[in-house]
Amino acid sequence: MRESIRRRLERLADRYEEVGRMLGDATLSGRSDRFRELSMEYARLEAVALRFRSFMALEDSARLAADMAKDADPEMRAMAEEEQAHLAEQLQSEEEALQRLLIPKDPHDDGNIFIEIRAGAGGDEAAIFAGDLFRMYTRYADSQGWKTEILSESRGEHGGYREVICRLVGQGAYSRLKFESGTHRVQRVPATEAQGRVHTSTCTVAILPELDTVEDVTIADADLRVDTYRSSGAGGQHVNKTDSAVRLTHIPTGIVVACQEERSQHKNRSRAMSLLKAKLLAGERERQQSQQAATRKLQVGTGDRSERIRTYNFPQGRLTDHRVELTLYKLDHIMTGDLDSVLAPLAREFEAEQLAELE
Repeated sequence: MRESIRRRLERLADRYEEVGRMLGDATLSGRSDRFRELSMEYARLEAVALRFRSFMALEDSARLAADMAKDADPEMRAMAEEEQAHLAEQLQSEEEALQRLLIPKDPHDDGNIFIEIRAGAGGDEAAIFAGDLFRMYTRYADSQGWKTEILSESRGEHGGYREVICRLVGQGAYSRLKFESGTHRVQRVPATEAQGRVHTSTCTVAILPELDTVEDVTIADADLRVDTYRSSGAGGQHVNKTDSAVRLTHIPTGIVVACQEERSQHKNRSRAMSLLKAKLLAGERERQQSQQAATRKLQVGTGDRSERIRTYNFPQGRLTDHRVELTLYKLDHIMTGDLDSVLAPLAREFEAEQLAELE
């Protein structure tokens, strides 16, 4: 284990013991705020401190095994060498687990997300590809047991979407899909291509975390324009009789969001407001993180979609993620929602980046 990581773990373990003693201090009685604050810190430190304690116990066992391996008795040496090999595997596994615990947890990782998919260059084919990406993500969501709610959509003339915005509701949705923001490029022969030529089209994807009420963004009434109109979506006679769709404009930034999928204007406004707040938070995070993360391959949390992140080559059945030099030849499976083999390398790269920063 690197010395810098060990020192950090030792400091956290010492702080864990210190907070434990403070919680036992009788003078805290009657100071509920301070007691609650220390209890929360103690709970945060517990997993790291206890795991580091176990790691140090393994190190002690490894030192004993090393001493036994010097014994004159051949049988004793053989037993010690076998124990050393076993302990080395355990130590490696525990060290990796400890390093992961040191990585700062994104407060949004366990939460729901908004996905925005927009057709880019390529005309009708870009819209069709946007529809393919939408199905890919929603099928992955189904495989995870998540719920999909479409907030707004603008369909393409020959299928797919010019734009579609949906909400994915499920534990860990943001942690799984937060690296999908960017420009997605497709190379294939469009159905409308008579001469069989391969075309290149693009779509942009944005992943926005849904905010918790604890970190809610405040929007002044004077900064918000609310428009209502008749929905163009499903809903039968109700669609034609009521102005249930809602469009919100944040005047200072010019950000516009809309929701028309619910029959209730109140529900549409609530969904649109949640999306607007997510966009405002994402913009603020982009400003803060662009200075820190300019050299990161993944551009985590910046929403930077200026460069392509991935290419979907249908003639070759190949997917290439350009950030981690990942190439997979199972595009048909990926497009049906089998995304784990794509997402896992991105998560590992992110962990490696954060560990490098810790050191």
